[in-house]
Amino acid sequence: MAVKGNKVLPNAHFKKDWARRVKCGFDQPMRKKRRHAKRVEKARLIAPRPTQLLRPLVRCPTARYNNRLRLGRGFTLEEIKAAGLCKERARSLGVAVDHRRRNKSVESLQLNSQRLKTYMTKLVVFPRKSAKPRKGDSSAEEIKLATQLKGVIMPYRSSKRKEARVPEVDKEGEKKMSVYEILRKARVDAKLVGVREKKAKEAQESLDAAMPKK
Repeated sequence: MAVKGNKVLPNAHFKKDWARRVKCGFDQPMRKKRRHAKRVEKARLIAPRPTQLLRPLVRCPTARYNNRLRLGRGFTLEEIKAAGLCKERARSLGVAVDHRRRNKSVESLQLNSQRLKTYMTKLVVFPRKSAKPRKGDSSAEEIKLATQLKGVIMPYRSSKRKEARVPEVDKEGEKKMSVYEILRKARVDAKLVGVREKKAKEAQESLDAAMPKK
């Protein structure tokens, strides 16, 4: 029967069969168990190599968060070169390399190159052939003491927030220095520099005019 008048259109969905399309997450605990088992198996296969790569320290994006440091994707080619390595050698030693990243400051270049150098001093390099060790390989005593490092390599620990400094006071109990007063005086001096130069010039001219000529 056709619909007549300004009425609601019939839209009754009685055959949606919604139960077939519901997806529940009841397998999440087993997924967690499988992921853990895979991590353990991977660590066993690559032992005694570390389970993760060495990451650089980078600044967070935007002006709001760029005072914070975090672990980045990989070291730049300039940082690897400053540490005395090449990208192939760095990758073979468990160092993450990102050829797209660029150093926009000398500070970041020095920070991460020093991080690489520190990592190299703590690294134990196994020779490919125990009978013919190459230059840079670790000694037999260091190899015996080597253990597999699990987790983040050389993690970054952010410094705690510093407490506000208490202003120093002299014997009379007054503040030695007021930052507000210093900034206010500097602002006034910058504002009146032209006026003061003009007054000094006029005073010098009037003084010269008042003095008798020789």
